[in-house]
Amino acid sequence: MAAMGHLSYCSMGLFPQNHLIWHRVADQLVETYTVIALDLRGYGASSKPPSDEQHKTYSKHAMAQDCVDVMSALGHDSFYVCAHDRGARVTHKLCVDHPQRVRRAILLDIAPTLVMYQSTDFAFAKAYYHWFFLIQNAPLPEKLIGADPEAFIGYGSGGRPRNALEFFGNECYDSYLDGLKDPATVHAMCEDYRASASIDMEDHRKDDEAGRKIQCPLMVLWSKHGVIEKCFRPIEEWEKVSSATVVGEGLDCGHSIPEESPALVLEKILEFLRD
Repeated sequence: MAAMGHLSYCSMGLFPQNHLIWHRVADQLVETYTVIALDLRGYGASSKPPSDEQHKTYSKHAMAQDCVDVMSALGHDSFYVCAHDRGARVTHKLCVDHPQRVRRAILLDIAPTLVMYQSTDFAFAKAYYHWFFLIQNAPLPEKLIGADPEAFIGYGSGGRPRNALEFFGNECYDSYLDGLKDPATVHAMCEDYRASASIDMEDHRKDDEAGRKIQCPLMVLWSKHGVIEKCFRPIEEWEKVSSATVVGEGLDCGHSIPEESPALVLEKILEFLRD
């Protein structure tokens, strides 16, 4: 995507959402940038290739290559990236694997995946139960989610009923629910998590051993009321895997930051990209 004819910007979403998570931010960003909002492979309307025993098909390495391929096909050699949750984990690998392509990156509400798994304690496991549920062997999580997709959205959002999820918006909520009603999408989502707990950690360790780090300026934003604030030191953790500057702060909202605080996210994005 091009801003004023020469800058690029790409955004990605999370589980169980899709690119629609960015609709309140993208509507404003298009005044300055051309915005390309991607559904990760397996999510939303993206393809859902067959999985494999090593979960390589849904590795962050593979998903990062998808992003590069899409941006190349659209004529953008370098670009900015802003991503939330699962998309942010892909962006971490995108920055490491393709440093020449990413000019600046913004990651929302995550710490590095390897750190989060290695630092697991009771508080983290209780809050992020889905990390350990979704990585179970197929088809256990797929069948349980498929039995009551709407209940699963509520459980995945802190046990809240639909009327407490109004920040999604009806169109977005229905889209997210449709995804959870589709067995192929649910399996792909589970494979994303299975990859994170296996091949992605192997790749992260190899990157660490080889000294491969994020080379572009990085901004991290997280919820003041969530797991990242309570269980981790996000700036410090991202500095360990970055060779460039890392800035960021906690925001007064919940986990679905682009939907809950779009004006603040927009302000932070524009400020960071102007520097």
